[in-house]
Amino acid sequence: MIAIAAAGCKQAPPPPAFQAVATVKQLMASILEPAADGYWDAVGSVDDAKGTTYTAPRNDQEWNDVRDYAYIIAESGNLLMMGSRARERADWIAMSEGLIAAGRRALAAAEARDTMAVFNAGAEVYEACTRCHAVYLVPAAQPAASR
Repeated sequence: MIAIAAAGCKQAPPPPAFQAVATVKQLMASILEPAADGYWDAVGSVDDAKGTTYTAPRNDQEWNDVRDYAYIIAESGNLLMMGSRARERADWIAMSEGLIAAGRRALAAAEARDTMAVFNAGAEVYEACTRCHAVYLVPAAQPAASR
């Protein structure tokens, strides 16, 4: 009986060390921004001289694309916390976790195929992005409201 209990207490080996390949700027430009743009562009409306044009996924493939964008957004929060990217900054970690949370809501909306929920989750992703950019993005690239 004691041997069984002791066997269950073995320490698991440590996880492998992560090896960041891209800089934060490269991660944003190559991974996160294209996914966020794809998610934001998936649902919406445009008013012009011709009237209102609505955009929404029309088939399984387009809904799968929206879902995939949401996965990329959520997982990008994890990538932003890898190794030297986080630099042991509590606020950076909190904002990265906020991106993960917004990405999870974006994923739930896409999986539900709920266009209004996708639109609202897109706003949450935008807020998570701009909250971080207001602190960490160089002033010339910050949104006008945060300067």
